[in-house]
Amino acid sequence: MNRIITAYSVLHDNKVIVNGRLLFYQENITKFADFVKAVFKQEQFSYPKFYKMDSISKLGFLAAELVLKEKTIAGYSPLEVGMVMSNSSSSLDTDITHNETINNRSAFFPSPSVFVYTLPNIIIGEVCIRHRIKGENAFLISETFDGNLLCDYVDELFNNERVAACLCGWVEVLGDRNTAMVVLVENSEQSQVSERSGLKPMLFNAENLNFIMKRN
Repeated sequence: MNRIITAYSVLHDNKVIVNGRLLFYQENITKFADFVKAVFKQEQFSYPKFYKMDSISKLGFLAAELVLKEKTIAGYSPLEVGMVMSNSSSSLDTDITHNETINNRSAFFPSPSVFVYTLPNIIIGEVCIRHRIKGENAFLISETFDGNLLCDYVDELFNNERVAACLCGWVEVLGDRNTAMVVLVENSEQSQVSERSGLKPMLFNAENLNFIMKRN
């Protein structure tokens, strides 16, 4: 059974691309925080907890939210939907922030709100809570984006009937580096491509994941 990509988003360099179309770009934005806030407001998402998340969770949350705005998963039960994400730096960006709160022993004040984000799979948790996803999930670490690694892992979940749909991709934030790419993968016999944009069917494979990653 073939798997297809039914929706995707890419966020990088102050740009948002969804299913091949440019959804957002503001050249004058210089701060990551301003970028994610502007995208959140433009798309009129309503989720107050967004503002409490760390940077990488905000980016991953937006990427997933944009995909699921294009293609609903409402037809699946919560246990049928999985999520597999990856990056190269884990939660290092937040780890550095947390370390700054405990470095100065004379002003020692570790922040619980920062500490809770010092694991990369918190990104998955935020999306799963938002969309009531209860299926298989994993966060993979690789030196660079590895489409083969993602495809092999997600294909195994489908082949073993652990998922009927899966969000997967790459979310990286470290200093000035920030890139997210998220796709929704479904069985070709069970789904149609994005309801809103007329996305042409794309097989779920490493070649197409690499192609989407370069759409920025």
